[in-house]
Amino acid sequence: MRIGAALVHLSPGPPFPVVEWAKQLVDAGFESLWAPQVIGRGRLVPDPFVALAAAATATAGSGIEVGTATVQVPLHHPADLAHRILSLMLVCGDRLTLGLSPGSTAADFAALDRDHTTRFRDFRSSVERLRGLLAHGRDEHADLAPAPAAGPPPLLLGSWGANVERAAREFDGWIASGHRRSPGEILAAHERFRAAGGRRAVAGYVPARTADELRAAAEALERYAAAGFDDAVLLLAPGGPEPAQVRALHP
Repeated sequence: MRIGAALVHLSPGPPFPVVEWAKQLVDAGFESLWAPQVIGRGRLVPDPFVALAAAATATAGSGIEVGTATVQVPLHHPADLAHRILSLMLVCGDRLTLGLSPGSTAADFAALDRDHTTRFRDFRSSVERLRGLLAHGRDEHADLAPAPAAGPPPLLLGSWGANVERAAREFDGWIASGHRRSPGEILAAHERFRAAGGRRAVAGYVPARTADELRAAAEALERYAAAGFDDAVLLLAPGGPEPAQVRALHP
C-alpha cells in the first residue's frame, strides 16, 4: 500500500508553507501529495490548484503523484473547472490525479452562492461535460484547448452511499474519507467497492495530527493494507509529529 500525505491541514492556525512542506514530505518518503477544496469555514485552506502547482514545481524530477482529494465539482462551472485542470496538467503532466466529489459542507456552497441541495444532480451533469472537455479540450459550447496528447488524468470519486458502487463502475477509483468516517465504516464500504469491480481504492486523510493519534493511525493503516487498499493518505498538523515519524507508521 502506497502512503501519501496532505499538503494542507484542517486544524486552527496558518497554512503550511506549501513549497517547503512538499519538499519535507518527499524527503520523508511519502509517495503522493494531496489537497482538498475547503472554502468558507473561517480558516484558509489553500486552493488545491494553486497548492498542487506549487508542490509539483517544488518536487519536479521526483515523479511523486499529486492529486486533488477532493474538488467539489458543483462549486464550479464545468468549463471553468476544465480550464483550470488543463492548466494544472501543464505543470504536473502525468503526475496528476483528480479526486472529485459532490461536496458535503453547506458553508462551502454558501460562500460561493451555490445550491447545496442540488449538489448530487449538479455533480452528475457537470462530470459528464467535464469528461468530454478533458478528453478533447472542447465541446459544442466551449473551445478551451487542443486535446491533451496524453489524455485526461485519472478521475477518482470521493463519496459514500450508493456512490461507492458508482465509483467502481464509472470512475478510475474511489477515495474514502478517513477524516469523517471510522475505519470500520471505510472497510465495509471497501468490500462493496471491490465487489462492484472497483479498481484503485484510496483511504483518504487518516488523522495523524498528534502523538495520541499515531497509534490509531498505525492500526488503521494495518487494517487498510490487509484489506487491499492501494493507497492511504495521512493528515498531519502544525506542531504535531514530524513527517518522517508519521511516514514510519507503515514502512
